[in-house]
Amino acid sequence: MSIFFVAVSAMAQGKSISGVVRDAADHEPLVGASVMVKGASGQGALTDINGKFTVKNVKAGATLVVTYVGYTKQEVVVGDQTELVINMASADKQLDKVVVTALGIKRSQKALSYNVQEVKSDALTTVKDANFMNSLSGKVAGVNIQRSSSGVGGGTRVVMRGNKSISGDNNVLYVVDGVPIGNNADRAGDGSGFGSGRTSSEGISNFNPEDIESISVLTGPSAAALYGASAANGVILINTKKGVAGQFRANFSSSTEFSNPFILPRFQNIYGNKPGEVSSWGDKLATPSKHNVKDFFRTGTTFNNAFSFSTGTDKNQTYFSASSINSRGIVPNNAYHRYNVSLRNTAKFLNDKLTLDVTANYVREYANNMVSFGTYFNPIVGLYLYPRGMDFDQEKHFERYDDARHYSVQQWGPGDMGLEAQNPYWVAYRNLRPEVKDRYMLFGLLKYDISKELNVAGRARLDKTDTENEDKRYATTTSTLAKPLGTYRYSSGYYKQQYVDFMVNYSGDVARDYHLTANVGTSYEEYDSKGSGYAGDLLRIANKFIYSNIDAANATPSQTGERKSNFAVFGSAELAWRNALYLTVTGRTDKPSQLVNSADPWIFYPSVGVSAIVTELIGDKARAALRPALTFLKVRGSYTEVGSPIPFIGLTPGTQTRKLKGGKLEPFDYYPLPNLKAERTRSFELGIDSRWFDGALSFAATIYQSNTYNQLLGTDLDASTGYKKLYVQAGNVRNRGIEMTLGFNKTFGQFGYNTSLTATANRNKIIRLGSGVYNPITKQRVDLNDLQVGRFRLREGGEIGDVYATQALERDSKGRLVYEEGAPLRTMTTAPYKLGSVNAKWNLGWRHGFSFKGFDLNVLFTARLGGIVISKTQATLDKFGVSQATADARAQGKVNLGPGFDVNPRIYYDAVSQLDAYYVYSATNVRLQEMSLTYSLPQSFINKSFLGKAVRGASLSVYGTNLWMIYNKAPYDPELTASTGTFGQGYDYFMLPSQRTLGASLKLNF
Repeated sequence: MSIFFVAVSAMAQGKSISGVVRDAADHEPLVGASVMVKGASGQGALTDINGKFTVKNVKAGATLVVTYVGYTKQEVVVGDQTELVINMASADKQLDKVVVTALGIKRSQKALSYNVQEVKSDALTTVKDANFMNSLSGKVAGVNIQRSSSGVGGGTRVVMRGNKSISGDNNVLYVVDGVPIGNNADRAGDGSGFGSGRTSSEGISNFNPEDIESISVLTGPSAAALYGASAANGVILINTKKGVAGQFRANFSSSTEFSNPFILPRFQNIYGNKPGEVSSWGDKLATPSKHNVKDFFRTGTTFNNAFSFSTGTDKNQTYFSASSINSRGIVPNNAYHRYNVSLRNTAKFLNDKLTLDVTANYVREYANNMVSFGTYFNPIVGLYLYPRGMDFDQEKHFERYDDARHYSVQQWGPGDMGLEAQNPYWVAYRNLRPEVKDRYMLFGLLKYDISKELNVAGRARLDKTDTENEDKRYATTTSTLAKPLGTYRYSSGYYKQQYVDFMVNYSGDVARDYHLTANVGTSYEEYDSKGSGYAGDLLRIANKFIYSNIDAANATPSQTGERKSNFAVFGSAELAWRNALYLTVTGRTDKPSQLVNSADPWIFYPSVGVSAIVTELIGDKARAALRPALTFLKVRGSYTEVGSPIPFIGLTPGTQTRKLKGGKLEPFDYYPLPNLKAERTRSFELGIDSRWFDGALSFAATIYQSNTYNQLLGTDLDASTGYKKLYVQAGNVRNRGIEMTLGFNKTFGQFGYNTSLTATANRNKIIRLGSGVYNPITKQRVDLNDLQVGRFRLREGGEIGDVYATQALERDSKGRLVYEEGAPLRTMTTAPYKLGSVNAKWNLGWRHGFSFKGFDLNVLFTARLGGIVISKTQATLDKFGVSQATADARAQGKVNLGPGFDVNPRIYYDAVSQLDAYYVYSATNVRLQEMSLTYSLPQSFINKSFLGKAVRGASLSVYGTNLWMIYNKAPYDPELTASTGTFGQGYDYFMLPSQRTLGASLKLNF
């Protein structure tokens, strides 16, 4: 009898029902879905960050009602089962999904109080680029992406919401699987002058795009607040692929693309050079010169092959990939090769409570003669300026053996042309600069679930890159760059990052209708670089590039090294009410090594944000009245304080070191700052996200403002003081802007169409610099409110990007040009006058996608509106008389400078070629940036073909980039950049041309 009563009691009491709620299409977990027992008020639960839930005391035969914003309500009758998998059909898949945010924390997208845009792997792999960041251009609002002119393998400048720092790096922070990575790159230089002519590659550029699952773009500081002292510039979050439980799956892709110069200057070939001169200001040629600049460039090729497989069980999953990129540049003897191998294993232990996730990566990278800009080591200088009265074909035999010297010597008819110009083929084949990199990356995560709501996790990352560089300058290279027998430089070094963190994570209900997601943790990261080298002129044997052949008496040994670290404590909390109203707060305290010995080495960064799902907060009647027009509406706002990385070490007392040069001590680099602080950015943003007509139409907009304080402003000091430079902290740089995305996605039978328009506008303004700054050495006050940094002039009320000139054609007291017939036009020094700003007013991207019966056509148009660029290349072409503009002027017989004021064309161009003001062009350009056509073979066809049933999918694609420049007034591609740093924008000095690419690819899934 007692057993009977116990059974009846148990049946009356019910049982616990657990399960997971997922999106029916992609099986992504739905966070915060409501699971309630029908007819039992208050009995139920909300799903956690993994979509899991538990409802206690559920009676047999009860009905669970599952609801979620944007998904069709579902009712599930409870039977004998205790574990449920509930797949919900989405009215709009974009209404809500789980996204990975700062520190790898998963959050519901609708809960976010800031702008996050997610990009899936297809956007990176349909039209591949060796540096996958270039594939994002025009596809994400709020991000300005410029590729360097060095071509395949070169770095990329990625800036979000404008330039914030005067002395620091304005490029974004990259985070892989929740861990910041050291994106080592040389961003120095302003793109002008002789220079080394090369642009550095960067750490992020050698990731295999096939290994990337998705990218989350955190454009604002609020989104990246948990990264503290590195968060001001925004974050690119990269989530890599992992193994999937189930049967063995493999993927293979192969692509081949061809590239040619896209935008070249306009040259003339009808006027030659006078005897003894190298400028082409001579008489008209009887037969136009056959010198065609395009003939020097070869068709570049890039072969990209990738293979990956995934396998595993519920307890253990493995992912492996291998890829290669083999590229031959458009400049002879320029090459880039990269090989990637990746292995990732995820395993669960202790009844699935313990998770171990381990990843190992290896990258081998080789580059030869990566050229970007400048006159040294740049073959296009001699190519472009070659005298049109001479035969360029003879220069193709760029060397001849000299019996007396016993080695080959350079052949170059025009000489150095006053610019240290050399035979372009000699530069390509006898000024060699190979570089080899080996990169090793190890990542590990260990997570233990204490309960369904609580877990602890620790992560560690080791990332090391070993680099070897050589510089071989053969005998008879121009004497400015090498001695008679040649010059040799060798250097090697490494860059290493070590990172470790520990976090405690909680996600659960804290009261009826309230759900809390909280994280607290600590991290430590260290960046270490060391290098050494040896360089000198060859002493005994020409072109024997070894140490023992270097003139030791005049050799130059080198040694470099830098180490910096940061310790942090951080926490975040998100409180959700009824899955409709969210409050998020974060806090982080950093202790960077750059602030050691400063008055306050600790920095605290807070943020707060609110997100409200309006369509859930209004009543049922109001919601019904809005549908189907308005499906979803979210408003959000946030405020945050974050920092910018401190660009220098050795600024605080006791950390300065002096350099030795020629056995003598040099002055200290910087005068110590006992009160050094991190640059601080205070930012707020407001935004909306909306879906209309059952998700067919979407619109999102964000307005923001950020102010960056504690700018490092420098002034040079007299060497007698014992210091080279004094830095003070002052100033306020403001950025205001708007980011908008408008999308449409609809299927009409078998035809599908989707489009997305992104629009970004940012206004940069220097609110304040440094007035009355105290100089502790001279004990005087100095004004630092008018600074020349690189080619930019910084003034209060101006922008980081303003370009000024200080030279002009000479004028008399009445403003008339001073000119005497037959005499040169004279120039004069003037007060600085503004030429314009290199910053764009708007950046636009408009993508179209069409699908029909296995065919997918995607088209991307991009536009940049506003801003200026300067072409010193065009100025030099004019000076040497090889530009079409000079031919047109000679055809007219004059250059008119006003009523009755005509000047001889050569006199005019000799004068104005020295003045940047005459070579300012609008940077506005509109182009067809990308187009691809993909055909996915029907599975029925595959099964009957030689591929057999082993192949699950196959697709063929053809694609192209930079297909059509619709509008552009500049003599080069304004989207190119000579340097990926802040002060290398908007200036062309013999940059290599941008490239048009055409390619085809094949993908097979097994």
